[in-house]
Amino acid sequence: MVSIKQLASVNSPLEAGLIILGSTLSVDDVSLRIVEVEAYGGEKDGPWPDPAAHSYRGRTSRNRVMFERAGLLYVYRSYGMHFCMNISYGPTGVAGGVLLRAAEVEAGHDVVSGRRSPDRPRRDWARGPGNLGSAAGITLADNGADVFDQDSRIRLDVSESDDWVAGPRVGVSSAAEIPWRLWIPDSPAVSAYRRSPRAPALS
Repeated sequence: MVSIKQLASVNSPLEAGLIILGSTLSVDDVSLRIVEVEAYGGEKDGPWPDPAAHSYRGRTSRNRVMFERAGLLYVYRSYGMHFCMNISYGPTGVAGGVLLRAAEVEAGHDVVSGRRSPDRPRRDWARGPGNLGSAAGITLADNGADVFDQDSRIRLDVSESDDWVAGPRVGVSSAAEIPWRLWIPDSPAVSAYRRSPRAPALS
């Protein structure tokens, strides 16, 4: 079992992503197995400078959770309608976040079906970060939640996966080629790779 201390003392964003991949996220009565993540570094003068990270230009009221202690939920709104979830990592004061990109629903199917429509294939219920946030019932009020607190409605039970693949990140225009997107290859819930049209062309 991985502790908060281990998540706080990682040597790279990739290591943080590998800790979280394969874990189970429980939100009230819904449980989801995380099958795809995307790791992000931090500020430009930090140990993992990452121009694609929200924290690259420094701390703001929006991204402050990324600078706080490991194991906190960083929630942000995407495209004005979807809520996306990240888990903070690294020592306090050093920004880092692992985006939860896709999951398989393990419990609470009736609840998720009501949120995501029963006509959708189950593999699509939490496929993609916005869909995952919807399936879990996440809102901005959950920003800063401690996912290792057993009294929290949002909990992360870490179970690392031995079977994983790494590749370039999705939808970012900067540092898109860094292979910090990680996924479990045999899961049908893994999202499709879409390179941002604003990212430099691959040579």
